[in-house]
Amino acid sequence: MASLGELERSVMDQLWSTSEASTANELRDRLAQSDGEDHAAKDLAVTTVLTVLSRLEKKGLVERERGTRPHRYRAVSTREEHTARLMHEALGTAPDREAVLARFIGSVSEAEAATLRRLLSRG
Repeated sequence: MASLGELERSVMDQLWSTSEASTANELRDRLAQSDGEDHAAKDLAVTTVLTVLSRLEKKGLVERERGTRPHRYRAVSTREEHTARLMHEALGTAPDREAVLARFIGSVSEAEAATLRRLLSRG
């Protein structure tokens, strides 16, 4: 299960927020605009963003459009698909899947439980 560092998560958040592929410069600019109280993003170098994108590409989370210059990057899957895959991978590591599911279901809100029941009833 590939874990994401803070900057990797921020880059993925930016990629997931748009359906368009983005250049490293565009990502750096959007990260700087969305950094809130964290001023580190304002000082990001494009090379740092490119390094993060390279790592995310190796993890299979990002694909690079090589036919353009500068290269453009996009998320391989949606945030929801990625999260579901992580949940499935985590569940797959448990020796007692039923116990994990029971613990998970016992921790969700009533609204989330209703959503689960509705989704499960679809088949």
